[in-house]
Amino acid sequence: MKQQIFFIALFVAAISYLSFPQSRTEMEIDSLLVNAKKGIYWGLMNIPVKKVKIEKSLIMNDKLIARVKVIKELNGIKIESTGYNNTNEMTITLFRSADSLIKEGYIKRGDLENYSSEE
Repeated sequence: MKQQIFFIALFVAAISYLSFPQSRTEMEIDSLLVNAKKGIYWGLMNIPVKKVKIEKSLIMNDKLIARVKVIKELNGIKIESTGYNNTNEMTITLFRSADSLIKEGYIKRGDLENYSSEE
């Protein structure tokens, strides 16, 4: 009986030890995703009206959390946000049409003419 309990405890300890690196990686990925999403939201709230492209770095508590690029495209925009956590980085690219930006309230219909291929 004692041997069975010992083997069960050893088995549980081995499984927890093996799953720890995976859960740590999962937490790092979640943190990267949160930081990259902060950049996406910043980009949506700061769509350039007169410029074709803007780039910003988001810093919190003396740490770089995201680098954001907002680029005008034909009939829409492209937002690239790279989230950082320690030495890791994750990039998300989001495309939005001018129609959906107007519908969601990020730009006004009068701003639509600024989204052309001539710029």
